[in-house]
Amino acid sequence: MAVQPILKYPHPLLKKMAHPVGALTAAIHTLVQDLLDTMQAGPGSVGVAAPQIGVGLRVCVVDVSNSRHGKDNNHGLLCMVNPEIISRSGLAVMREGCMSVPDYTGDVERATEITVRFLDSRSGQQREVAASGFEAVAIQHEMDHLDGLLFLDRIISVSTGLFRRKQYR
Repeated sequence: MAVQPILKYPHPLLKKMAHPVGALTAAIHTLVQDLLDTMQAGPGSVGVAAPQIGVGLRVCVVDVSNSRHGKDNNHGLLCMVNPEIISRSGLAVMREGCMSVPDYTGDVERATEITVRFLDSRSGQQREVAASGFEAVAIQHEMDHLDGLLFLDRIISVSTGLFRRKQYR
């Protein structure tokens, strides 16, 4: 269990659809811990998905509770296996960044409220979480990684919505 290197765009594994997890095995628990360690080590990171560390499985972690954008509206640490969005509503444009695309940020339109169903790797139970605001955006961002998508694929306008990052924080 350790901090893992983050794959950087245009690495081909970032564009592949991740496979569903069959069971919560020791290997999956180790993967989740690696994702947590990697997220916590990342500058300003609020989530990371297994494909970002080269593992093609539908596993991601999200925790916006330490972010100024999400500290007042969150469910704490979410360790999600085989997550699926079962409802979404509202739309807003928000600036996003990604450890796999460290030199850029971009304006992306996403749902402002979602309900996500997943297997919680910590409890072993199915959960449904209704997330809104920044937490909803972060979950959608990480789930995109499971489908081989980057925020670059969702930028509202490449000519006006993509920005060189001045400083990674």
